[in-house]
This record gives sequence, structure tokens and C-alpha cells, in this order.
Amino acid sequence: MKKDKNPLKSFLFTALAAAAAVVLLILFPDNRTPALNASWSFFIELVEILPGVMILMGLFTVWVKNETVIKYLGHSSGIRGIVLAFFLGMIPTGPLYVAFPMAASLLQKGARVANIIIFLSAWACIKIPQELVEMRFLGVRFMALRLSFTIIMVLAMGLFIEKAGGYRKTKKEPNRGV
Repeated sequence: MKKDKNPLKSFLFTALAAAAAVVLLILFPDNRTPALNASWSFFIELVEILPGVMILMGLFTVWVKNETVIKYLGHSSGIRGIVLAFFLGMIPTGPLYVAFPMAASLLQKGARVANIIIFLSAWACIKIPQELVEMRFLGVRFMALRLSFTIIMVLAMGLFIEKAGGYRKTKKEPNRGV
């Protein structure tokens, strides 16, 4: 994965986002309290969740070998890698932002870009507990149709993004991410 050599870009983006937030809070004073309350709640959620995620990611980085990731999620993994990416994304029930450090680590270790897209998309919209609730309230037919089309589109999106973005592995160099 490419590291940004100019940290000033990240700082400028953050400063622009903060400035935009301040301007919006000034322009819309009626929304100030709900916006600040929502921001505080999100911040508390991040403080509660991210330290554990970062510890797990550190352990994952040290304990799981690059060769293992390449074998099971790399370009040579084929259908098995795609199924595993779907499965890994469908299991957790946490918020999507927790998946991004995992996706970044998998890319660094040689996972195929299509499998990372599938993993993130499955995390976002295909969860086993969510499917059970959907089936209970909307019926088996609705859940099965939505799930089928979601799986097809997630697979197509992953393969398309990999191909359109030029992320195919070359013979000389293993896929090490974007």
C-alpha cells in the first residue's frame, strides 16, 4: 500500500473538513446541538472500539504470514478466495469503519483487490444476523432475492474495480495493495 509522502495533504483535508463543520454550525444554529451531540456520540464510540481493533490488527500483522494471505485471498486463490472474502465480511456485526484497518492489512499482505472489495461490501450489506432479521420481517422470498442480487452485484463490482483500476498481479511482483 502506498504511503502518502506528504502528510500536509492529510492535515489540509482535516483542516478543511473542520472549517466546513464550523461554517455549517454557524450558518445553521438550530442544528448545532443535535450535530454536536451526534459528533460526541460517534467520538465516544470510536474511543471505545478502535483501541481494541488496533490491538487485534497489530496481532494479525505479526501472527499471520503474508504467504497465508496470498494463498487464501491472493490472485491464485480463485473462487476459494472469493468465497472466503464473502464469509469474512458476513460474520462480524460491528460498524464498517472497523473493517478498513483489516482491509488495509490484508492488502499489505498480498490479498487480491477484488477480494478486499468483496470483503468490505459483504461487511457493509451482507450480515448473517441481519439476514435473519430481514427474513423474519420481510419474508424468505424477499431476503433470498435481495441477498442473491447483492451477492451478484458485490462480486461484479469487486472484479470490475480490480480490472478497471489496473490492479492485476504481474508475474514479477506479488499484489501488495493499491
